[in-house]
Amino acid sequence: MTTTGVHQRSIAIVGMSFRLPGATDPDRLWELLRGGVDATAHTPAERYDAAALRSSGPGGLAGCRAGFVDGIADFDAEFFDMSAAEAAALDPQQRLLLMCAWEAFEDAGIVPERLRGSRTGVFVGNSRADFLESALQQGLSSATATQLGNVRSLLPARLSHFFDLRGPSVVVDTACSSALTAVHQAVQSLRSGEIPAAVVAGVNLPLRPDEAVMMSHAGAMSADGRSRFGSADADGHAPSDAVAVVVLKPWEVALADGDRVRAVIAGSAVGNDGRSSDSVLNPSLDGQLDVLRWAYRDARVEPSEVDFVEAHGSGSPLLDPLELTALGRFMGTSRSPDRPLLVGSVKSNLGHAEAAGGLVGLIKAALCLENGEVPASLHAGSPRTDVDWSGLSIPRVLTDIPSRAIAGVSAQGSSALNAHVVLRSAEHEPRTPDDGTRWPLVLSARTPEALADLTRAYVEHLSGPGARFPVRDICRSAALRRTRFEHRAVAIGATHRELVESLTTNSTPELDRFLGSESVDRDGLFGPGRHVPLPTYPWQTRRCWPGEEPAGDDPAEWLLGKHARTAFDQDSALADIGIDSLAKLQLLVEVQQRTGREVDPEELAALRTVRELCRWARGLTEVRR
Repeated sequence: MTTTGVHQRSIAIVGMSFRLPGATDPDRLWELLRGGVDATAHTPAERYDAAALRSSGPGGLAGCRAGFVDGIADFDAEFFDMSAAEAAALDPQQRLLLMCAWEAFEDAGIVPERLRGSRTGVFVGNSRADFLESALQQGLSSATATQLGNVRSLLPARLSHFFDLRGPSVVVDTACSSALTAVHQAVQSLRSGEIPAAVVAGVNLPLRPDEAVMMSHAGAMSADGRSRFGSADADGHAPSDAVAVVVLKPWEVALADGDRVRAVIAGSAVGNDGRSSDSVLNPSLDGQLDVLRWAYRDARVEPSEVDFVEAHGSGSPLLDPLELTALGRFMGTSRSPDRPLLVGSVKSNLGHAEAAGGLVGLIKAALCLENGEVPASLHAGSPRTDVDWSGLSIPRVLTDIPSRAIAGVSAQGSSALNAHVVLRSAEHEPRTPDDGTRWPLVLSARTPEALADLTRAYVEHLSGPGARFPVRDICRSAALRRTRFEHRAVAIGATHRELVESLTTNSTPELDRFLGSESVDRDGLFGPGRHVPLPTYPWQTRRCWPGEEPAGDDPAEWLLGKHARTAFDQDSALADIGIDSLAKLQLLVEVQQRTGREVDPEELAALRTVRELCRWARGLTEVRR
């Protein structure tokens, strides 16, 4: 195949975002990996009492340690046009996925509004519905219509609806290879021309102990919560939270659009073990070799060219030696002693993100290619004696790789479905240095509070990691590659320091023509250029969890607090803030339960404004007293 043909088949990773143990953005994750940090921790009490379940007997849990994401209940309901009640009833997997998807679009420099109505696809790897299952276990009275919004098919559907994406919108469930299989499906859809862009996610929030207990009985859980990939004393894995999103586009389109390409997907493959193993749950060496062969044939890459593989690497005494043997046979042979195949596992840092694990591995591999380094794999211990290590090496220190490197990413599911993705380093054009021109930096947010937070984030960015990017590219990306919200601020400067001073003083006279103006020719002002990373939207989150909504004595307070989806004042129309006829029917039941008073449905239906609702609610309070 010609070079042109290879490029036509290549897919660019242009954006990423996630919530992982110890890291909520790529820079923090890279610092964590580079620093050799183990981000696992003891199970918090709000999940379940792991210590009480710790046992080797029936119903027992092997270990109390896992990888946890902080603040899984925190959500910016107003930004996504949800009432407090609707947000509290929504699976936190969906809430975090919505925020991560928005951030991934921002990281990609894609204004979501420009995708509305497009055939963009959404592919979500997921195998859990713990939030829904916990609600249904409370009894049939909990099987309400509200829970229809928490079935797993709504994970991609929620994104497609909010962003108005009209392409395929599917959940992929192949157990622990789900998310990497979703990547493969998105790549095939992009190559065929079915979709112009893809949002691929992996979502895993273990809220219940059931699966961990089941895995403990299978001997798959580590007693101390350490994933010792490739180690002689490996005894299983620790589960991990993860919500991760990447945005994919055809590589040639990404270059033409001036996108920042984080890494390039050169090829991929998936395959089931079939009957090549003695049991559907037992892994197969032949099955893994098949998928490796298919993936590198698809990528047009010779096995000897690969520099690094991010393995499935769960720390399983059964899976690890088989995976390492397959990698050694396929790409560890005919290598010089000074260039072994590096094989690592992010699970040693974060735990095993199960259905999302393959996408977490893909993100780590992309960061390795971007930074030209492979971090140490933790807890490696003494090498396994049942593995031929000639041609293979687990990095125990930070190790350099070539600037134009090739990496592989593997994932294996208990469904016997293996997946492998081949990545190449992205080629980056040299940056054009600043020439003293003063450029406008345009910021915007949905609320004044968010705008203030965003301004502070830009001050930190310009004084820190953003200082390595030209001022023109920063300002161009902020003006052309971000959604324009109603609350805005502008700074002007020729240097990073001048922009910081302008942001902190807000005293530049040239700002007026940019504030509130849509008539400025921003494309003509900045000319062509490349997208560079910027701070993401500053969420104004509140804790959203069933049963934790504030009660309050004033019915108006809890009615509006539960059902209003946007900011409002006394003259706001109820229909405009989300209190429509359906919400009023829900209110009718709640009011009667709360106040003990029979309410005339026509009386409630006649209310039109917040002022009328408050007057009506005060009347209920007076009657009750």
